[in-house]
Amino acid sequence: MKDELNRLPCALIVMGVSGSGKSTIAASLAARLGWTFEDGDRFHPASNVAKMAAGHPLTDDDRWPWLQAIADEIDRMCRTGGHVVIACSALKRAYRNLLVHGRSDVRIVFLEGTKALIADRLARRKHHFMPPGLLDSQFRTLEPPESDEHVITAPIDASVETVVEDIVRQLRVGSGAGNRPGGRDQ
Repeated sequence: MKDELNRLPCALIVMGVSGSGKSTIAASLAARLGWTFEDGDRFHPASNVAKMAAGHPLTDDDRWPWLQAIADEIDRMCRTGGHVVIACSALKRAYRNLLVHGRSDVRIVFLEGTKALIADRLARRKHHFMPPGLLDSQFRTLEPPESDEHVITAPIDASVETVVEDIVRQLRVGSGAGNRPGGRDQ
């Protein structure tokens, strides 16, 4: 796995709307890769959490300091030779640009799902500061990543394990790892 880590990016940003499974998938992906997991929600200032809990969508002015804090953590991890998977909504291209800021060693993982599937998940979720009523706002804000962002797109209509394996497979293909017969480096 050590040789494989040398070819992989130092950071993966697992993005998508609230309820797409960012934290669950990112944590499982980090465990699968043996990397550090960070939930982007922990970088929100208390004022953002309170605003969302009250049912008010964040503005860009609310988001910039939060995104910069995440970008700083990515830079810190990469600078020290670490590997990190960060769950972060990163709904707009401008947000992703700030997070990646031209780095070739950071990849975006887009968790793609239908509004109906995600609404059902949100309706069953307990104890989270993002109320289901903000889903429409999330989808209005979402700018799906484009191919020039070197995105890995993972449909979320499968088990966590299946989604994680799909991401790992795409990551290995994109990094040059796993291209030999049998899908593994030898």
